[in-house]
Amino acid sequence: MRIKDAVAQRIINLCKERKIAINALGNISGVNPSTIYSMLNTKSRNPGVVSLQKICDGLEISIRDFFNDDLFNDIEQEIK
Repeated sequence: MRIKDAVAQRIINLCKERKIAINALGNISGVNPSTIYSMLNTKSRNPGVVSLQKICDGLEISIRDFFNDDLFNDIEQEIK
């Protein structure tokens, strides 16, 4: 799995766990929902670290907690 895909899946999973929609995540994190949607699909190849930090703040988790998931155990090497 690529890092971008793992980040997108993690955001989706966290929203499902908390039973919140992407629009609600945008509201609580101060990130435009269109930015979050672009992180979830192929429009954004590189999710911004600032946006990711804001999402974590909105979810009241640390960036460390965000990446502390099995999704990130087997990330493909991006440079070949």
